[in-house]
Amino acid sequence: MIEKQASCEDDQEPALLPVAEARRRLFASLKPIEDSIELPVSEALYRVLAADIVSPVNVPPQANSAMDGYALNRASIPKHGEASLQVIGTAWAGQPFTGELAEGQAVRIFTGGIMPAGCDTVVIQEHVRRVGEVSGELGTIDIDSDVVAGKNVRQAGEDVAEAQMVLPRGRQLHAADIGVLASLGIARVRVVRTLKVAFFSTGDELFALDEHVPGTPLAPGKLFDSNRYTMAALLRGLHVDFIDMGIVRDNEDDTRRVLLAASADADVVISSGGVSAGDADFVTRVFHEVGQVSFWKLAMRPGRPLAYGTIGQAAFFGLPGNPVAVMVTFLEFVQPALKHLAGMHDIDSLMLPARCLSNLRKSPGRVEYQRGIMRLDEQGELVVESTGKQGAGRLSSMSAANCLIVIASEADGVQAGDRVQVQPFHGLLPG
Repeated sequence: MIEKQASCEDDQEPALLPVAEARRRLFASLKPIEDSIELPVSEALYRVLAADIVSPVNVPPQANSAMDGYALNRASIPKHGEASLQVIGTAWAGQPFTGELAEGQAVRIFTGGIMPAGCDTVVIQEHVRRVGEVSGELGTIDIDSDVVAGKNVRQAGEDVAEAQMVLPRGRQLHAADIGVLASLGIARVRVVRTLKVAFFSTGDELFALDEHVPGTPLAPGKLFDSNRYTMAALLRGLHVDFIDMGIVRDNEDDTRRVLLAASADADVVISSGGVSAGDADFVTRVFHEVGQVSFWKLAMRPGRPLAYGTIGQAAFFGLPGNPVAVMVTFLEFVQPALKHLAGMHDIDSLMLPARCLSNLRKSPGRVEYQRGIMRLDEQGELVVESTGKQGAGRLSSMSAANCLIVIASEADGVQAGDRVQVQPFHGLLPG
């Protein structure tokens, strides 16, 4: 009988590193970069804050009206019935009323107008009776006891208080954050410098799109290189600077040259293919020679041959060659690692419980990431079903899916109706 070596077809392989342990080693070894630069707020979208943002002002700076109506003092509100108030002026947004009100008086006020001295309440214009308002004369208004004291007033500092910590270090800035910074009068912010990532594909069989003449068939055994385009798209969504090192052919010298050049110029190096144990897997061979290997084979599917460690000062990820395995290992390991290196605190993807509508085959011993389509059913419950066959070369199944179904290592398959965990692509896929 042939003595068979361990392979990715085995249901269980004791030598495989558990996913949780691999993640622990990964984040224990990564040190966030400390270099930072100062940028105008208008150029800071998607950048990561290098320092806490503390508000220099109150927002709003003064108490103002939340509605169009009439500003008055609560002492003017009748306990029963109605009261008539003399309107003595107007407060526009940007044009305050400069006088002071006494009991029995009111000021016409518009949304955003500063509350006049002596006022603490705004009654909306729809809840008053106007009397004698002709030819520019303000006249009087009648109000009743239904007016609520203190209503429709935005207090100074109600949104943001002076000296309040508004945005923490490590936050990636999004559109609302840019607006908040502008509202505080902050024109420039200090952000972490952009990560530099180098990547390449490996394989004699690969053919680059820019080398292909449209309409001509590929030679037998040749394949279009999809992994490099996938990695470029994923990296672009993470807003890093990247260097496309192209396709590295299956030989040791070229692999060594590119790995050393990439690691000398980038914070992170990513390859796809060549990390198994075959005769043509030169990435594995060279990485063990020139780098420090933290882990190589993981108890996960797809993505068992995932190499991680360092080459010089650069972190290195050797991803599998199968297209789906490239995406899954990137999303589960490379993406959170890049966020961590950039100083981000929010690096873990959202996991949601869902009821599975499909029977899913799986053997215990590995975490599996299967492609799924999730939706809300008629009762509003989150449900998920498989996209079908789960081969690691079926990249179209990733395009058809809107989530990953994450099946725990100890699980022995999933039956329709079982509860599973899903990772929605919205928020997981960078963009």
